[in-house]
Amino acid sequence: MPQDDFYTKMRAGLSALLRQWRSLGQANTDQLALILAETARVAKLGTPDATPSGATLEHWSQDELGEMPLWAPRTAVFLLNQMPARPTPDSDAEACAWAYCWLRNRSFDSLQAAQEALPAHLQAPLQDALEAAWRDQQGLRLV
Repeated sequence: MPQDDFYTKMRAGLSALLRQWRSLGQANTDQLALILAETARVAKLGTPDATPSGATLEHWSQDELGEMPLWAPRTAVFLLNQMPARPTPDSDAEACAWAYCWLRNRSFDSLQAAQEALPAHLQAPLQDALEAAWRDQQGLRLV
């Protein structure tokens, strides 16, 4: 029986973030991989060792274990949040990944501050996932 905890769902949802970025991005897969890596570097969301190929991005988009480098989905969330199409998560797992990356991308003093900082169209779809991500993040701080 698969686990149903936040972390397991979040890891499974990371690839969905990349699939959504790929489906909404208006470029070929190699260009989208380049945009993702360069944005990660410029926005300080991670430091890719190398720019991934389009094939690597496709592989990460199918990686249901969420074993891709975390800078990739963090950057996808950064870019998705700015899209005029106003994308939202397509599943509970993707919402968990989105919320986790949202909290990793910025520093918030409270759950309320994190919720209020979300783009308006994401506040309702991410409410439960953001609460779970916040609890997960706070729990890690106690270790």
